Amino acid sequence: MIEPHAPAPPGPAPTPPGAAPVPPGTAPARLPVKPATGRFLVLAGVFICAACGLVYELELVALASYLIGDSVTQASVVLSVMVFAMGIGSLVAKRLRCRAAAGFGAVEALLALVGGSSAMALYAVFAWTGDWGGAWAGGSSYVLVAFSLAIGLLIGAEVPLLMELIQRIRRQDAGGAVADLFAADYVGALVGGLAFPFLLLPLLGQLTATLITGTVNALAGGALVLGLFRQDLTRRGRWLLVVANLVVLAILASAAVLVDDFERAARNAVYGRDVRVAMHTDVQEVVLTGGTDGRPLGLFLDGRLWVSGHDERRYHEALVHPAMNGPHARVLVLGGGDGLAVREVLRHPGVRRVDVVELDAQFVELARTDPALSELNGHAYGDPRVRVAAADAFGWLRRAPRGAYDVVVSDLPDPGITSSTKLYSQEFYGLARGVLAHGGRLVVHAGPVASRPRVFWTVDATVRAAGLRTAPYSAAGRDSATAGGPRAPHDWGFVLASRERPHLRIPPGSPEVPSLQAGARAAERTRLSGLPPSTLVHPRYAD
Repeated sequence: MIEPHAPAPPGPAPTPPGAAPVPPGTAPARLPVKPATGRFLVLAGVFICAACGLVYELELVALASYLIGDSVTQASVVLSVMVFAMGIGSLVAKRLRCRAAAGFGAVEALLALVGGSSAMALYAVFAWTGDWGGAWAGGSSYVLVAFSLAIGLLIGAEVPLLMELIQRIRRQDAGGAVADLFAADYVGALVGGLAFPFLLLPLLGQLTATLITGTVNALAGGALVLGLFRQDLTRRGRWLLVVANLVVLAILASAAVLVDDFERAARNAVYGRDVRVAMHTDVQEVVLTGGTDGRPLGLFLDGRLWVSGHDERRYHEALVHPAMNGPHARVLVLGGGDGLAVREVLRHPGVRRVDVVELDAQFVELARTDPALSELNGHAYGDPRVRVAAADAFGWLRRAPRGAYDVVVSDLPDPGITSSTKLYSQEFYGLARGVLAHGGRLVVHAGPVASRPRVFWTVDATVRAAGLRTAPYSAAGRDSATAGGPRAPHDWGFVLASRERPHLRIPPGSPEVPSLQAGARAAERTRLSGLPPSTLVHPRYAD
């Protein structure tokens, strides 16, 4: 029988009410600082690691959207794979809880290396294999999924290890520990999510930003383990972790030093060795090739060939001249920042005013000042009749006066690009219809017909749903390419529309559009009936 005040029998100390049970063999951590300070440092590490993890996620989405297009699909695939992998990583990391400090240090070193180098690796695969092709069939797509999976596994492994480290400092109820951990995690994710688009991307670019994020990740993880939990590691374990982090930092630093040379080499692999101008505007990447010494000019926007000097006149003449058949004193050009559609508009007598609505003001300035591009567009921006508004076309149309234009030319990126789908919606064409004067015409660039008939006829159905009657047609392009660069489409599709039935012909005295009627017949042979229109809340341009 035990006396009331006798010493308690030997054994584990009782667990305080409400506190999490102490696993057998787990002792409180021996810290070089007070427990409150140690707890703060762990939560600060959670904050930094969460910010870095979200930057990796956003970088994969942004790079995939830029290289492949269709940002909704890329975001869905990357994020769903990463969230799935995070769950698997959390389960796997349970086995490392008995060595939480060493496990966390190894996870962070590996995450810094994989996440920090992911942008360069993906861009290298794209540049030197070129097999994205806008579809999920190429080897590059598997590389994207592999990086998403690897980063997700490592991010998921952080949570149980950090939970164990927090409990090693001071045992508390599981609910309170989880609340503290996730509060720091979510705030860090907020900071990383805001820093990527507003600070890292515009100031450093995708490649350098990701390398610096990996460096911060390695420093934070290494400092937390080696500074706070070094007593939990053997002498050999400490040296291994130091060496691993130094190797990771050396790799990331070397990549940062070589990033400019790498980007130039990758750009040459994508566009050929004739790159003359490469600039990142606030909206997009703009690359000009050729244009001097008799070499044809190539204009690339976000990696896609937008203008080829071989056959750009075929495209712009087919786009503009059929719409100019009728009154055309007041013309609105939506997009077309290169000035080439404006050049064709100005060839018609009687044009009194041309308004250009282009989101990218820096692109317009390049078209105004670059010798080769300004010569190609006939110095259109020097004409006093031309006025430029740097604005989003959708928002600008909402504020435009009704019945203000005889002709509206929609020279916008292909509808299959997710960022452009609102500019190919029923609501957008309804706004365009509102600014047309009586008898006015709208012409829309609707992407290639032969290779993407569903997209083309969805544009036609959407324009008709906005209350306009249409005359679809196509124009053949040459199978051309800049040296080593992507090829231009074999054809272009257009939709001419007005409130009355539009007449598909060009006004007298205009440059002849080759095989205009043949293009209409060619488009008609691909017709797909019964397609629903695309709207803002239900876009329908995915192939």
